[in-house]
Amino acid sequence: MTDIVETPTRKERTPGMKLLFTALIGAVLIIPLMLVYALVYDRQDQSQTAQNAINAGWGGPQVIAGPVLVVPFRTTQTQTEEIGGKAVTRAVEVEKLLYISPVENRATTTIMPQERRKSIYRSVLYTARVSGAAKFALPADLERFGVTRERLLWDRAELRMGASDARGLTTGGTLRANGQALALQPGKGPAASGGQGFFAFLPWDGQGELAVDYAFGLRGSRSLSLVPRGGSTKWTVDSKWQSPSFSGAFLPEKPKVDDSGFAARYTIDKLALGQAPVMMDDPGPPMIDDSDGTMQSYAVTERMAPSSGDIASGGAQEVVGGPARAVTVGLIEPVNLFSKVDRAVKYGFLFIGFTFLAFFLFDVVGGARVATAEYLLTGAALVLFFVLLLAFAEVIGFTPAYLLASAAIIGLLTAYSAAVLGSWKRARFIGALLVGLYALLFVLLNLEAWSLLIGAVLLFAALAGVMFATRRVDWGAVGRREAVS
Repeated sequence: MTDIVETPTRKERTPGMKLLFTALIGAVLIIPLMLVYALVYDRQDQSQTAQNAINAGWGGPQVIAGPVLVVPFRTTQTQTEEIGGKAVTRAVEVEKLLYISPVENRATTTIMPQERRKSIYRSVLYTARVSGAAKFALPADLERFGVTRERLLWDRAELRMGASDARGLTTGGTLRANGQALALQPGKGPAASGGQGFFAFLPWDGQGELAVDYAFGLRGSRSLSLVPRGGSTKWTVDSKWQSPSFSGAFLPEKPKVDDSGFAARYTIDKLALGQAPVMMDDPGPPMIDDSDGTMQSYAVTERMAPSSGDIASGGAQEVVGGPARAVTVGLIEPVNLFSKVDRAVKYGFLFIGFTFLAFFLFDVVGGARVATAEYLLTGAALVLFFVLLLAFAEVIGFTPAYLLASAAIIGLLTAYSAAVLGSWKRARFIGALLVGLYALLFVLLNLEAWSLLIGAVLLFAALAGVMFATRRVDWGAVGRREAVS
């Protein structure tokens, strides 16, 4: 008689439980994905620090302001003081500054870009040549602005030109008034340039028109801005840089951008600026949208009102008004690798989800057994892709890095899937799936406007495919393996 020995059966999880555990493992992998996300920000911060170090000896984003004519004038103000416990009001003569904007300003700027490197980081620098012509004239109804001609102190009149980072003024410049060359002095730029720049004392008595010609060289980085002022401002700017960014309060008229560079022309009328031709305060530094997308203010002075002691002393007061308006031309990098890697990481959960989904279907429908550790190792390889992408992109550029990192991970997971799924046929399917995912991600990163639509359609197709493949699965059934000898 033969004895039949029954071995204990080992219960397996239901397909529903397997799906739950797979989802939990995928959720756990969000943690390393977030760490990679933080790593991208850290490397971007290091890149910004390196760029600032490169720019430190060259010049930062530049704001050009002026020319503006500044004339001191004397006026009478009432002042109240407490003397012997009584309030005494008396009239005092004080000195203020009158800021006269040009009736017309025509400026031309040519930007010559270059790239400098520090280790694996680079920064876009430029040398600009600025030239222009402006006309000044006192308004016929000057008295209506609260100033009379006889109170103007023309012997101390100044013509001011501004550049927000004076380190870039290394090639000198010229100022001519009615054809006469003026002796330049450092500092005293308009408030819109943070008070930096240069000025010259002006031999003019306010009669007739004043024709001013100016030219200077300027070094800077990332962006160049112009503060329009006066009756009419026309600015023509051109460069060989092929990736400009136009921003600010006004946009250029039909800019031309091609493989040879760009050319742009701005025309800004006085009504659009909303500024009087003469003012007793100087508009402060504008808010500049840098090429990296951040708002920068180049203020070094704050709005201030003269104190009673200053008034009594009779000194001219520098009063800074509200922020000026500016137009900005940014020299952006054609490929911002950190922003692309950052966007790629945001799609990381799709890679983990689709790959785990393929493994799960082979497990539930195809009969392959995929252990928890195998899910974790596969997910770790998918997360490692983004680290490889960031590391290689800093050295060889984004596209070559993407090809290299994706090829490495696809090869690794295809070979690993052959052992996990027990079949090279299934492994080739996983490899084809990954090739499609990485190709799709590359397309999404380069088609920002269509990325949401493409991603939504892909998710719909994936959900439909899963529903079709698992339409006969009994999610509550428990499988058993029995061995009889």
